[in-house]
Amino acid sequence: MVDPNRGSADIVLTRLARFNATVQGLTCGILLGGAIFLATNWLILKGGEAVGPHLGLLGQFFFGYRVTFVGSLIGLAYGFASGFITGYLAATLYNWFGMKRQSKREKLHSPLA
Repeated sequence: MVDPNRGSADIVLTRLARFNATVQGLTCGILLGGAIFLATNWLILKGGEAVGPHLGLLGQFFFGYRVTFVGSLIGLAYGFASGFITGYLAATLYNWFGMKRQSKREKLHSPLA
């Protein structure tokens, strides 16, 4: 039932503003893991005297990562895991705050209030 005090656009925007946390996590994981994989392999193919000293610092955070092909696979796995967790948590928090805001809005527009 549509409340006459609330516009239909407000209802539609509230329903569309929710994120699927799993999809958000997968998207962020694929993007971050893929970026580390591509950057590492790009530096390997580019070659040179010192290959990727800055990217090699990821080894401080990702145990076993080095600027090698095997390291790019390790970086892909760590990047996917980190991106998935970050994206999942961000979407979950976004949805949680959205539900809090929605319940607060419904209390204000409730006929019993």
